[in-house]
Amino acid sequence: MRSRHIVPIVLSCAVLLGCAHVQNLPANIPTATPFLDAPESRAELPDDDVMIGLAFSGGGTRAAAFSFGVLKELARTEMPSSGRSRTLLDRVDIVTGVSGGSVTAAYFGLRRRAALDDFRERFLVQDAEAALNTSVSFGNIAKAFGGGVNGDEPFRRWLDAHLFDGATFGALLTHRRPQVVINASDLFNRTPFVFTPSTFAALCSDLASYPLSSAVAASAAVPLAFAPVVLETFPDKCDAPLPAWMKRARDDPEASPMMKAVARGMTRYRDGSMRYVKLVDGGVVDNFGLSSFTVAREASNTPYGPLTAAHAARIRRILFIVVDSEQVTEGTWAQTLDGPTGVELIAASTNAALASSVWSSYSAFQLSLQQWRSQLVRWRCGLSIGEVQRLRGTTAGWNCRDLDGFIGRVAFDQFDSGRSASLNAIPTRFRLPVDQVDALIAAGSDALAQHPAFRDFLRSLRATPRTVAAAEPPVTARTVVPAEPVATGEAR
Repeated sequence: MRSRHIVPIVLSCAVLLGCAHVQNLPANIPTATPFLDAPESRAELPDDDVMIGLAFSGGGTRAAAFSFGVLKELARTEMPSSGRSRTLLDRVDIVTGVSGGSVTAAYFGLRRRAALDDFRERFLVQDAEAALNTSVSFGNIAKAFGGGVNGDEPFRRWLDAHLFDGATFGALLTHRRPQVVINASDLFNRTPFVFTPSTFAALCSDLASYPLSSAVAASAAVPLAFAPVVLETFPDKCDAPLPAWMKRARDDPEASPMMKAVARGMTRYRDGSMRYVKLVDGGVVDNFGLSSFTVAREASNTPYGPLTAAHAARIRRILFIVVDSEQVTEGTWAQTLDGPTGVELIAASTNAALASSVWSSYSAFQLSLQQWRSQLVRWRCGLSIGEVQRLRGTTAGWNCRDLDGFIGRVAFDQFDSGRSASLNAIPTRFRLPVDQVDALIAAGSDALAQHPAFRDFLRSLRATPRTVAAAEPPVTARTVVPAEPVATGEAR
């Protein structure tokens, strides 16, 4: 008797799953823009002596708010000996974002300092899920298994109406500072997809006309909750050859697996084997959005790339802050013989996979930055006095070894156990109560202010770190890239 009822139910499910399908249409247009010789193709960074980079992780509004707190702390930290009133916020060179962090990164890149005036009101305390289908129902389950519950259009429209006002990447590409990188994941190639001109050149497509809201929607397209965001390739619209770094990475057996995968994926965009690129949440392959820098550095054929030679000769301090809003595994099943339940198992498995990719990308980034600094010092100390004069405009104060790097991961776990648990309990949604938003903003400011790497960086600039009361000392790991001894007799 029971089996006679199950069969029609199963058949009905199959029909619904087959019919329930959300399809996103490509929003990019073709162009004849040729490739450049390197994976980065923005205007050159300002060639002053400090370089600051920020990486904002995914995690919905909680990630956006926590990252916003970091920006506020940079805005209240004055740059010493600048000759005018400038803060560290004005010196941010690069900001990369994933999912919720991409919202903050894109808006900061668009409005820069002015973003601090209204981002909380325009986004953080708003209900960004208002345009989305978030209810639990049989129909939505069917849509999820059909490819995704939501299309990208409602979220894109909401972002434009409340935040971006229809802005495209063209508005970002005119700024020398900060350079903004929005990160999604290419499902087919299993690689990061970074919204940069060179990536779009691989598609024979125009990034300048591409909406910021579409890139953010792709970066935040959580699988099943959203259908993949689609880009179209136009291999017949441009005939520029592949850049040298791509051929080298694709064919070199000694190239890193990530470089090979990125190069092969971008080759597929050009050779016609992929008509459409399907993008999902950037956190699927790199929740910190650090891969773009690692690729840019490995692709460079100079010891100072992606900097110019003049910038490499002037730079003295590098600070890179990774803002991590990761949610730790929850539940009591680790204390019992039973469990986890099916839902807990899915959540724990997803978190484990994400954590593995996150720490792999972070470790690769640390190693890349350390090696880069060593190569920079070696190159600088090999310059003649004449070359130093040409690149810097002066030899006054020249010390080839005077180059320090500071890397820090800002996260909830650097606070005392009570505050850390409270922050971790905040869900990774795009709708949060005002008190939780404000708690996250305050936490982002405090976490940066008390971070050892940030404080060491300020002291190296002869700036005074802000005092933050903490129930327990910070425990977040830091990395200070050490100086290496060099041979004597070189220009210094």
